[in-house]
Amino acid sequence: MRLKQGSFLWYLYLDKIYCLLSVRNVKALAEYFHILDVHGKNTLNDVLFYHFLHHVTDLKKAQINIVFDMLDWNAMGEIGFEQFYMLVCMLLAHQNHLEGQFMYRHSRPVFDLLDLKGDLRIGAKNFGMYRFLFNIHKQELKDLFHDFDVTGDNLLNYQEFKLYTIIYIDKLQRRQKTEEKEKGDRKRRENEKSLLKKKMSHQVDVSRKNLLEKHGI
Repeated sequence: MRLKQGSFLWYLYLDKIYCLLSVRNVKALAEYFHILDVHGKNTLNDVLFYHFLHHVTDLKKAQINIVFDMLDWNAMGEIGFEQFYMLVCMLLAHQNHLEGQFMYRHSRPVFDLLDLKGDLRIGAKNFGMYRFLFNIHKQELKDLFHDFDVTGDNLLNYQEFKLYTIIYIDKLQRRQKTEEKEKGDRKRRENEKSLLKKKMSHQVDVSRKNLLEKHGI
């Protein structure tokens, strides 16, 4: 999934720490929502929702319908600005490779979204339907339930899901630190190599000058 370049969402900024929009961006998004709400009901029905997501993303129709059903908490056939805002933050997190950070920062709302039956459990099948929103591959999903489904019922309660997000973000941060260290080491080696070349070049120039002076050239 990706955002289409040039669409309205392309110009919104998502805070990388908290995965939320600034107040200014929220106001702009609210105005955009009201423009989409052609019926003036402060909601978007499935048709308006489809055209919105089709315009700003490369999601297929079946995927868009799945997302709408997920956001339509009350099964009213429409979504309000609260759900719309949640979706936009989710899309921007995906676009900026912050899916793990988003799940960590908003673990409860994400859990509630994935808990389609409202029984305080997430099934592997339900999670699998929406894994494209969080860039989770099939094997990662299998590993998730294998490692965190303590009860072995192929369901995750909120505590198990929250633990997953904590460990995920911890691994991510450690990997980022390792990558930053490796990047710093590469830069240091490149600088040392550059200095060595300059030093050798300088020594060659001095030797050449001394040689020329010795022969009176």
